[in-house]
Amino acid sequence: MSSPSKTILQIDASARKSGSVTRELSGKLVERLQHRYPEAKVVSRDISQGLPFLDEDWIGASFTDPEQRSETQRKTLALSDTLVAELKAADTIVIGTPIYNFSIPAALKAWVDLIARARETFKYTEDGPVGLLEDKKAYVIVASGGTKVGSDIDYAATYLKHVLGFVGITDVSFIAADQLMVDPSRRDAALTRTLEIAA
Repeated sequence: MSSPSKTILQIDASARKSGSVTRELSGKLVERLQHRYPEAKVVSRDISQGLPFLDEDWIGASFTDPEQRSETQRKTLALSDTLVAELKAADTIVIGTPIYNFSIPAALKAWVDLIARARETFKYTEDGPVGLLEDKKAYVIVASGGTKVGSDIDYAATYLKHVLGFVGITDVSFIAADQLMVDPSRRDAALTRTLEIAA
């Protein structure tokens, strides 16, 4: 993380535009990272309005050899190609997500489906799949009303850790602003950790 030309990819998944804890904390984290790396480029991707779900045409295009794809297939994969390119170009990824009904928002799951591409972000080998996006750092900021991050009912943080590792991003730090409906002061604790982790 010493390159002055590093790129930070910020992904916001909260449906809330105002009053969102994850948007606040991810914004603070990115500000700190920019202060540390003044030359850093920040690419912001707000996915809260939703992304297309995979369908038969997308799957067919994805598994067609790139040299053999039709113009229609290339257009079908255009958004996915853009999202993959953003992820490949990033040195640091900051994901801000709430927990909705014990898991991640549908928009974030759609993003995962669009970037988890065989031959692009992972490959199959005789020993199983291997992630191709190595040497990246990810920060995941998770907020919840009642679900404790890391608990048996948390299918958000545990899933994101696994899927990021699946594509090769194994250096992942989590910042939990969880159970805010139980203890609102946990937001302040999460803010403190956010500022400390990027100091």
